[in-house]
Amino acid sequence: MMTSRSEYRLVLRQDNADRRLTPFGYAVGLISEDRWQRFQTKLAQITQERARVEALSIPKTPALDAMLVSRETSPLEKGVKMIELLRRPQVDYAALAPFDPDRPPLPPEIFEQVEIDIKYEGYIKRQEQQIKELRRLEVRRLPADLDYQAITGLRLEAIEKLGKIRPETVGQASRISGVSPADISVLLIYLSNQGASHDR
Repeated sequence: MMTSRSEYRLVLRQDNADRRLTPFGYAVGLISEDRWQRFQTKLAQITQERARVEALSIPKTPALDAMLVSRETSPLEKGVKMIELLRRPQVDYAALAPFDPDRPPLPPEIFEQVEIDIKYEGYIKRQEQQIKELRRLEVRRLPADLDYQAITGLRLEAIEKLGKIRPETVGQASRISGVSPADISVLLIYLSNQGASHDR
């Protein structure tokens, strides 16, 4: 699947494929011990570099302010942690190099991973929460006699596929080709409203 077609593309990124999949490959014997050790070293370097930028204070200077203004972002009122500067969309590791003289000699991919994790942290956490919620709903059962045509908001293709296949759970419904995440959201809202009406 192309990651651009995935509803969870912030988590299923190309740059973090090794972090997501290497542990599974190692568990089933597809990853050599040497590669596994190199992977463990990479993880440790990412963790250590993240901790370093969280702790590193960068003072306010005319040169730093000039760099920030040149990148169309606001100058500092006072010194800040490096992580705060990296959170700005306009600022990257390369731009901060002159103000980070003790930067360790790590591979470029380590800096890239740390920067991506920092810049998209809020969005990634939100998506991980959505995934956790979907897993919780995965086993929610669908009534065998559910009339999908009566559900306002479902697309015609979804109505046709759901009515033909008759999935037993929301999880099964979400994996049907032609049933989108938006259709699943409509379905869940309908089920919740039905449950509320039955409780009254």
